[in-house]
Amino acid sequence: MLPSRSAPSTLHLALVLGTLTAFGPLSIDLYLPGLPGIARDLQASDALIQSTLATFVAGMALGQLIHGPLSDRLGRRLPLLIGSIIYTLASAACAMAPDATTLVVLRFVQALGGSAGVVVSRSVVRDLFGARESARMFSILMLVTGLAPITAPLIGGQILEVADWRALFWVLTGFGVVTMVLVLGMLPETLPDERRIVRAPLDVLRGYGEIARDRQFVGMALTGAGAFAAMFAYISASPFVFIELYGVTPSSYGWIFGGNALGLVLAAQLNRHLLRRSRPEAILRAGLGLSAVAALVFLGVLWLRPGDLPPLLPPLFVVVAMVGIAGPNTTAIALGAYATRAGSASALLGTLQFVVGAIAAALVGVLADGTGRPMGLVMAGAAAFALLCFLVTARPAPPAAT
Repeated sequence: MLPSRSAPSTLHLALVLGTLTAFGPLSIDLYLPGLPGIARDLQASDALIQSTLATFVAGMALGQLIHGPLSDRLGRRLPLLIGSIIYTLASAACAMAPDATTLVVLRFVQALGGSAGVVVSRSVVRDLFGARESARMFSILMLVTGLAPITAPLIGGQILEVADWRALFWVLTGFGVVTMVLVLGMLPETLPDERRIVRAPLDVLRGYGEIARDRQFVGMALTGAGAFAAMFAYISASPFVFIELYGVTPSSYGWIFGGNALGLVLAAQLNRHLLRRSRPEAILRAGLGLSAVAALVFLGVLWLRPGDLPPLLPPLFVVVAMVGIAGPNTTAIALGAYATRAGSASALLGTLQFVVGAIAAALVGVLADGTGRPMGLVMAGAAAFALLCFLVTARPAPPAAT
């Protein structure tokens, strides 16, 4: 139950938290159709412009390690407001970046601010709900958050029809302002003073070490990270693969990307209904297995039928959709034992996901050979990694002490 008389309804809470978790997907997906154009305008290589995604993901990972413990100490609202301000200012600076190197650095700063929304929103859910209820709430958030990857590439493609890529970052600047208004006006403080934890920096590091020794936490975190890594490999390479190799227009790319994101949203809502009669672990096992098979099919089509777009789309749809199964369940199970350290546990969870995602995105760039095969290889490897982590390490274990 929300600890405030003026607490919003579940619908309003999902709207606010979904908007906060959209910092990541919106900041990535909106500018994807513009990546080839950014490379041309700033006279930079495709690999350097792709690194703006890798550095953004790295900033999201590091920022969560900072904002998570801060939210356990200062409450949830203040870190959210600070992060939103940093994000808004960095977005405006990105819109005025004079060269590619500056843009890479500013994307890192932008992510440091936006990471507050991602990590603290998970902590708010853990403040208010138990394990199974949290999984359902995360599925609802996936619906709200899923609107970003559905609509953002479409909006980005349409903006690029009438303006250049800098307009995309002005839109993100406006989004930062909106999040500040929502936090101030609609989100109550969910961590009362008596539950806040004051720790010295060394104690924070020791706390991370304790959480990292929890076998179930690490297993679930890496399982979710593998699923997200497959999606990050797709996100980082698909603009160049589809637009430059397959000749898809930026607006058509937006439709393809949005269709895959719709699959993620639908899978998350299916997960919410399945949780009424099945354990999260059972749902995860099926979803991860299906994702691994689809990723192998996707790689096979890339290898055996290069240049043939239609056969690629169904297995790609399945791989992305299964993130809607993996994300809510791995998050709920991993955070289930950490009522008093939800911020730190959420930060470590998110950091592992984004670090593995950044590695996947960078690996696609390293392996780039002018075809879509590197994207398929990394996606298949990540999907197999997720399934393996679940089967080997994510076995039932005693709850960690909090």
